[in-house]
Amino acid sequence: MVYTFDAEIVLDSLQKIKTMLELIIERAKVVKTPDDFLRSPGGMMRLDAICMNLIALGETVKGLDKQTNAQLLKNYPDVYWRGVMGMRDKISHHYFEIDTDVVFRTLERGYSKDEACCRKNDC
Repeated sequence: MVYTFDAEIVLDSLQKIKTMLELIIERAKVVKTPDDFLRSPGGMMRLDAICMNLIALGETVKGLDKQTNAQLLKNYPDVYWRGVMGMRDKISHHYFEIDTDVVFRTLERGYSKDEACCRKNDC
């Protein structure tokens, strides 16, 4: 079965993903430990900003997967798409239970790898 989708919408989603990844990476640069989020009001604002972008990233990835009938993301197995979408769900539905250790480990694991995939594929 051949699936068709609106290339313009898909390209727009890919560009949004790239932009969100760049923002997350930039905002996370100064975070060296999970406690960096908790030590100051600025750290808390940084955590809020990163979490908001993680939500937007996950939502956009979910939408992209739906728009492409689950046919596009599977071509990029190096990216943990399920984890990106799962992080969105955890933050969105359990916002008052956010574990800074989990957010830190997620950032440390590397959204830069995901960004490199986007860059390589010219999002």
